[in-house]
Amino acid sequence: MTTRRIGHWIGGKHVADDTARTGEVFDPSTGEVVANLALADSATVDRAVADALAAWQSWRTSTLTRRSKVLFAFRELVAANRDELATLVGREHGKVHSDAFGEVQRGLEVVEFACGIPHLLKGGFSENVSGEVDSYSLRQPLGVVVGITPFNFPAMVPMWMFPLAIACGNAFVLKPSDRDPSVSMRIAELWAEAGLPDGVFTVLNGDREAVDALLVHPDVAAVSFVGSTPVAQHVSRTANEHGKRVQALGGAKNHMVVLPDADIEMAADAAVSAAYGSAGERCMAISALVTVGDIADELLPAITARIAELTIGPGTDPDSEMGPLVTRVHRDRVADYVAAGADEGAEVVVDGRELAAPDGREDGFWLGPCLLDHVTPGMSVYTDEIFGPVLVVLRVASFDDALALVNASPYGNGTAVFTNDGGAARRFQSEIEVGMVGINVPIPVPMAYYSFGGWKDSLFGDSHVHGTEGVNFYTRGKVVTARWPDPSRRTGVDLGFPTT
Repeated sequence: MTTRRIGHWIGGKHVADDTARTGEVFDPSTGEVVANLALADSATVDRAVADALAAWQSWRTSTLTRRSKVLFAFRELVAANRDELATLVGREHGKVHSDAFGEVQRGLEVVEFACGIPHLLKGGFSENVSGEVDSYSLRQPLGVVVGITPFNFPAMVPMWMFPLAIACGNAFVLKPSDRDPSVSMRIAELWAEAGLPDGVFTVLNGDREAVDALLVHPDVAAVSFVGSTPVAQHVSRTANEHGKRVQALGGAKNHMVVLPDADIEMAADAAVSAAYGSAGERCMAISALVTVGDIADELLPAITARIAELTIGPGTDPDSEMGPLVTRVHRDRVADYVAAGADEGAEVVVDGRELAAPDGREDGFWLGPCLLDHVTPGMSVYTDEIFGPVLVVLRVASFDDALALVNASPYGNGTAVFTNDGGAARRFQSEIEVGMVGINVPIPVPMAYYSFGGWKDSLFGDSHVHGTEGVNFYTRGKVVTARWPDPSRRTGVDLGFPTT
């Protein structure tokens, strides 16, 4: 059987890339290679950026009415093709269909927010700030902007970026993950069908060579990134050194604090859902469960019982609740963390390494849910972002101890508290040093009209993604001061600094 080859989307069409450098795209449930992916070199990057820059020259002057019409058409096409897009995600990522479908829906919400671009770009106007002088503000596009996105949400994370970037009048170059690129190529086709001019949206497949070429390219004005903290630091540092605007979202170690008065059943449901959904490959996954007092003795049996009932299988099976991990290397890395936790003294309550692969899929990248109790802050299973189906339990004596533990983490992406005490919840949301907070909500991903992003080592740059911060990131402000004097009056020469 001939292996499918994936190239790039440049200038409004599929572009084959004959470069010798290629990567392999896998079906994680079987371990089989399903496609060969062209990996762009610097010459291909130059071509793509040049094409995007040429397209931007006309798109930047397009009317807000035209932009919003294209956005509305794109919105309808994404909505009509949600099931197909979710299937593409699941085939290469491995997540179950319901999870992939939800990912597309959450991305679609940002498209819907971007449809309101005429309102979002409204400036301010002040009449007669001085004699016959008016002042007003504008927001204008930056130029060619780049999105570098991770494997775990190949549809949603790009849609956090490009709808607003394009609606604001920029040309957008997407460098998706080389693990699951097909959904990005299909989205490019939908943009073309919606009437977006050729070159305004580009998909450039590649690895670090392509990323580094984009970060230093003189015609790239801004870079948006989502991924691990070390790579976010590299992206931020390199792009800043080359004069670019940057928003780089890094890693996470998200805590769920359970107070003694919490609803046990609700907390157990939330912990299992947030820890093992998408096989834990979420930047908002709950990976550290902080139990206060003796509640762990009641909570852990409830969690263990729910884990035992989960159905692990391929994303193509509608009965599956959790699929495989994205690559064999990643699967083995996560399993090694479980072994390290046991060696360091943690109790392995549920060992997903013992999972039997589904029949006929023995070569897939399978790892079942893992639950480790009596974890301490110095253990690698706590300090590191594992990005897999591993939930670690830390026991603390008091609310103050829990608050201090979360705030001591170098990450500050998401957190949650489960309690029936409104005063405790209010104090938690006020004092916690984390960018996104849930109260009896385990995965507090904001709606599209708010902005997504963390604090500390979970964000490099000043702007979060989507919402009004996204609009501001993809535009720059300009203030105009204009005088239209009465022709019957003239002012003479005045070399003093203007004050009126």
